[in-house]
Amino acid sequence: MDKRQLIEKTALFIRKHSEQESSGHDWWHISRVWKLAEKIAMRENANLFFVEMASLLHDLDDWKLVTPGNANNKAEIWMKELGMKQPDIFRISNIINEVSYKGAGIDTTPTTNEARIVQDADRLDAMGAIGIARTFAYGGHKDRLIYDPEVKPEMHQSFESYKKTTAPTINHFYEKLLLLKNRMNTDTAKKIADKRHRFMELYLEQFYNEWNLN
Repeated sequence: MDKRQLIEKTALFIRKHSEQESSGHDWWHISRVWKLAEKIAMRENANLFFVEMASLLHDLDDWKLVTPGNANNKAEIWMKELGMKQPDIFRISNIINEVSYKGAGIDTTPTTNEARIVQDADRLDAMGAIGIARTFAYGGHKDRLIYDPEVKPEMHQSFESYKKTTAPTINHFYEKLLLLKNRMNTDTAKKIADKRHRFMELYLEQFYNEWNLN
């Protein structure tokens, strides 16, 4: 198969795998990340094939979606089934491994141009109106409260601490979402992030007004 066929076959595989996902990591999230990463890659002189494949596969083994103790490198297995060359599998796997946010105090600076782009695209989808919707979808998926004024946000200094949090969903804005604007890698993403960041600030302002019956 040529590269376009590999991408198209992977897109069909991922769509079937994630179409009924209800935590905010469904096919449409993957599709948005894929298309946005493609757009950024064209402006950043990146390897488009690696960017597209990593974008499509980036959530397949995500810790938030995999049962503890049941991770089995599904992305790598899939690429091997496609007959891809090991150096390409290795490079795409490395991009995927550098996508996730791991806590306010954890440095997740990507090591390649392609990883910078996929990380930006994924994080942009965690911001703005869609990011807000996804955040509450995930909070409900994990049986979390919407808000508790007595539970303060925590700037997690370890990945383990971040993974174990059960804090209300509003806390996630301060523990992750509002921090993303200053962690964008590419100029294209930074411009998009500015607008989405401001929308989240306005949303929180309205949320607290309604909470306080103003």
